[in-house]
Amino acid sequence: MACTNFLFLPLFYAKPRFRGFVLYSESDIEYLFNFENRMFFLHKSNVMKKRGIAVLAIFGLVMGSLGLSAQEMQSMMPLDKDTQLISYQEVVSEPGTADVLYVRCIEWINTQYKNPADVCKVRNRESAVIEIQHRFEIFNSSSGSKLLAGIVNYDLKIEFKPGRYRYTISDLTLRQSSRFPIERWFDKSDPMYSPIWEDYLQQVDTQIKELIANLKQGMAPPVVKHEEKW
Repeated sequence: MACTNFLFLPLFYAKPRFRGFVLYSESDIEYLFNFENRMFFLHKSNVMKKRGIAVLAIFGLVMGSLGLSAQEMQSMMPLDKDTQLISYQEVVSEPGTADVLYVRCIEWINTQYKNPADVCKVRNRESAVIEIQHRFEIFNSSSGSKLLAGIVNYDLKIEFKPGRYRYTISDLTLRQSSRFPIERWFDKSDPMYSPIWEDYLQQVDTQIKELIANLKQGMAPPVVKHEEKW
């Protein structure tokens, strides 16, 4: 029942940039089709011999590969167990009182953001909570040129306790006239779906992880330089 006469090999193009698979035997190509910016080739001989089985098997492979890609992308992004929305959260151990950590975070904000007063929506020293609203850009490079694709907004909440702090990054939305949560980029059944959405999700994940790394570096205790005795 399996299409044993087919060879399954990766194929890459430079322009336009397609990623797909080549399925071929001894004869010339019978079918050429493009599925969601992935190009597929099917040779004549096996189609004529086992047309029904071959086509079903090929589309099964195609849909399986695309489905796995979507699953991998969704599993890569941390989701809140209750809301099923993207949420990056971690409790980080760091020496110091809650107030010391709070002050250290304010110092990090002043170096991380160009306009700290504008991005910092909540600064409550008594309750040891800071809330930030900011944004970053994503790009579309599918045409070979790096073009601005949009701006993603995010909320960052930082809470402090003695010896630890907790950050939560959530409410990621694409800036536009109507609310567009980026979780929509997971949904291939969305009428607006485009394969480039997977690349946007990767960009979001990369930039959020860079932000987290910067926060952890800024929240680390300052290095004390001891004066050299001479």
